[in-house]
Amino acid sequence: MSAEANMKANKQMDPELMRAVEYALAEAKGAGATAAEASIGMESGLSVTVRNSEVETLEYHQDKGLGITVYFGRRKGSASSSDFSKEAIADTVKAASNIAKFTAEDEYSGLADESRMAWNYPDLDLCHPWAVNSEEAIDLAIATEQAARDRDARIINTDGVSVNSHRGTHVYANSHGFIGGYPTTRHSISCTVIGKESDTMQRDYWFSTSRMASGLESPEFIGQKAADRTVSRLGARKVSTCEVPVIFSNDVSSGLIGHFLRAVRGGALYRKASFLLDSLGQKVFPDWMHMREEPHVLQGIASAPYDSEGVATSANDLVKDGILQHYILDSYAARRLGLESTANAGGVHNLIVQAGPKSLEQLISDMGKGLVVTELMGQGVNGVTGDYSRGAAGFWVENGEIQFPVEEVTVAGNLKDMFLNIAEIAQDVDPRRNIQVGSILLNKMTVAGE
Repeated sequence: MSAEANMKANKQMDPELMRAVEYALAEAKGAGATAAEASIGMESGLSVTVRNSEVETLEYHQDKGLGITVYFGRRKGSASSSDFSKEAIADTVKAASNIAKFTAEDEYSGLADESRMAWNYPDLDLCHPWAVNSEEAIDLAIATEQAARDRDARIINTDGVSVNSHRGTHVYANSHGFIGGYPTTRHSISCTVIGKESDTMQRDYWFSTSRMASGLESPEFIGQKAADRTVSRLGARKVSTCEVPVIFSNDVSSGLIGHFLRAVRGGALYRKASFLLDSLGQKVFPDWMHMREEPHVLQGIASAPYDSEGVATSANDLVKDGILQHYILDSYAARRLGLESTANAGGVHNLIVQAGPKSLEQLISDMGKGLVVTELMGQGVNGVTGDYSRGAAGFWVENGEIQFPVEEVTVAGNLKDMFLNIAEIAQDVDPRRNIQVGSILLNKMTVAGE
């Protein structure tokens, strides 16, 4: 019954890829494997980069790959190939089997539970090819760059404009009888420019990305936005060391939430390398904080009907009323922790952080005095202790208004305290990212400067 439903869901799958993974699984069974899983993909696309109206790169790319993992009891071996011929697949299975013979038994290894497979999964409308040729892509890039130059005379150079169109198809199958696959597309335009005023220079960017070309912002808007962001940073200076409220703008706020996600991932937890150990069911954010994973958003930038182990995805609350509802687990980590997979093998899918009623401008007004961070540098985050210290740039606020751009400062705190001290989240949610969150106001952080 499950296999029949699975086949209905797969009626539009690439038959070549289906045959390849089915053959790989049959070879694994013939080699004596007690279980096996295979993933296969084909990708193609066009990438153009223009700088100063000249074409720097023009690439057509087409890639493909097959990965096979076999299990002999609790022994595991994996191998990969870019050749889909039967002979190459058989050799890949043989290589994986030979590797398994030399690995130690791991009681937690194995396929995800059969009952959790996405036997009948939805079509999320993720594939919208863009019929753009190289000449058209070059014209779009040049128009974007020109829009940035025309926007402000202080734009004196560019770091390039890129136009990309990507299409891929991936298929996953395992010896439970599950086989799933679907095509996806992703298109983007990005622009980075350089501005100069007196003896100072600054660089900034803007980009747009979407599953469908019609969802992209216009070249004019992208170029103008990149220019505006760049010139707004001219004349940046340091500030004196202080403790003040800090706003993480929506350019960087998703990274802040990303640190939380890494801390509640199964791998960090079973290795006891997380500052949020034993936090399940505990308050980790303010009472009003809510995070929800929405993997089935139509045309969503990170939507997926199942995770990389074939486990069916579904909408669920990660944080509710500030309390952590579950960890982020694949099947292996779940077994190590005595829990169940949360369908997050490969990561989260469209994590939406509930916004508050205010705009970024209202948050700036409310903070009175402090720092708006728009760029972070360095890797000063300790995932075990939660200690946080990173280089930053942004804008200084006095009397509820931006006064001047800031650079060469450091923002520091401890993530555990920072999460609990989030005051508000603005409505300016950035839909281009997997983690969708607006600008975040923290009550207090140390800003180290002069």
